[in-house]
Amino acid sequence: MELDLAGPELRSALNRLRRVQGQISGVIRMIEEGRDCEEVVTQPAAASRALDRAGFAVIATGLQRCLADSGSGDGSGEDREQMRARLEKLFLSLA
Repeated sequence: MELDLAGPELRSALNRLRRVQGQISGVIRMIEEGRDCEEVVTQPAAASRALDRAGFAVIATGLQRCLADSGSGDGSGEDREQMRARLEKLFLSLA
């Protein structure tokens, strides 16, 4: 299952991941500078939420792609079951 990186959903997820990357760099810098504990503690939580949202966006895009692909082909029930199991595993990995 390949994802179309040109799609608006994944562009949004990539932008969110870049922001998370910046937030994590900021947290590292804050710790190295000995910044106030309360300032530092809130940042990883915000980065974690943003990372979860990006992960869900990527999985949702993959799910749409899988559904579109399965509707256009004549895949066997076993193929559908394997895809269902893979998607379930992806969703559970974010729980």
